[in-house]
Amino acid sequence: MGNTCRGSFKGKLYQGYTQPEEQSTASHTNRNPSSDNSNSEHSPSTLAAQEFSKENCIKDNNLPIVSPKKKDLIMRRGVDTQSYYVLGHKTANIRDLYTLGRKLGQGQFGTTYLCIENSTGIEYACKSISKRKLISKEDVEDVRREIQIMHHLAGHKNIVTIKGAYEDSLYVHIVMELCSGGELFDRIIQRGHYSERKAAELTKIIVGVVESCHSLGVMHRDLKPENFLLVNKDDDFSLKAIDFGLSVFFKPGQVFTDVVGSPYYVAPEVLLKHYGPEADVWTAGVILYILLSGVPPFWAETQQGIFDAVLKGYIDFESDPWPLISDSAKDLIRKMLCSQPSERLTAHEVLCHPWICENGVAPDRALTQLYFLVSNNSLQ
Repeated sequence: MGNTCRGSFKGKLYQGYTQPEEQSTASHTNRNPSSDNSNSEHSPSTLAAQEFSKENCIKDNNLPIVSPKKKDLIMRRGVDTQSYYVLGHKTANIRDLYTLGRKLGQGQFGTTYLCIENSTGIEYACKSISKRKLISKEDVEDVRREIQIMHHLAGHKNIVTIKGAYEDSLYVHIVMELCSGGELFDRIIQRGHYSERKAAELTKIIVGVVESCHSLGVMHRDLKPENFLLVNKDDDFSLKAIDFGLSVFFKPGQVFTDVVGSPYYVAPEVLLKHYGPEADVWTAGVILYILLSGVPPFWAETQQGIFDAVLKGYIDFESDPWPLISDSAKDLIRKMLCSQPSERLTAHEVLCHPWICENGVAPDRALTQLYFLVSNNSLQ
């Protein structure tokens, strides 16, 4: 557990999708700086680090432009790596403020450690990103943007709170709120009772995060159940969105072309390299389908097969447990998984749907399919 994701598809970046008639297999390059699992580096807990202030982070284009040559960006043991700062300027020493502890998890974007604030004893999570893997200017900008977005979204009760960011000669460290309650699906299995009404309440939280992001000009681009953790083990609704490594700022009407995300959750227009924030609503619709059935709506044995199914857009409402699911729930899913982005519901419209709104029509009848499928690792 922790503020990282598990699984073979989690958090990957796909550089391109080629339809079958053009090429039999797609070429997917993970440009994520943390994809290399080299163990040759020192632990970040032994290194000096510097702070990155919120005030300097949230201002548009406030950071100094860093354009190091590629050879300077490749970090090697014994090389002076303080010749540039990913965060734009020198910051404070993380060892003066925190003690880094055990490893919580390994994600595609970095390794997450438990860390304890020296002055208070409060526990946080620290994601450490290796600078030696930031081999391009774009990689550096991605790290900066993730931190900027987390500060930009600060204050939302269902978005993980960033405490600060620090930099040393080998790592960028992002210190954030610790989510120790585990993953959403694990909690559902533990509780034993799960219903459409519960799914509606959880979907309302997830889509509420999407609506807030969009209202602040942020597109998440990598929503999935694993990226929502519980703050503690007592509250079933203390969900927090935890990973903004693929998130971007957007302007109305802006079109994005880079193919990013996770295969089961990617929207068709992302694969076609022409998309906007509507893609987040599609992904939330996929999560809702899984919350009610335990399986993704678009599935295949191969990554290419998953992409083909997404582009076809056929949604199975015939197999179990769908005959027992309310028509209102299926209506909402159809409108969230509409293949035409212009006809898809917005996040606000989803929150106004009769199935999901307060005192809505979602029944409290128990569902069992999710327990079986998730407990048998069908979504891993």
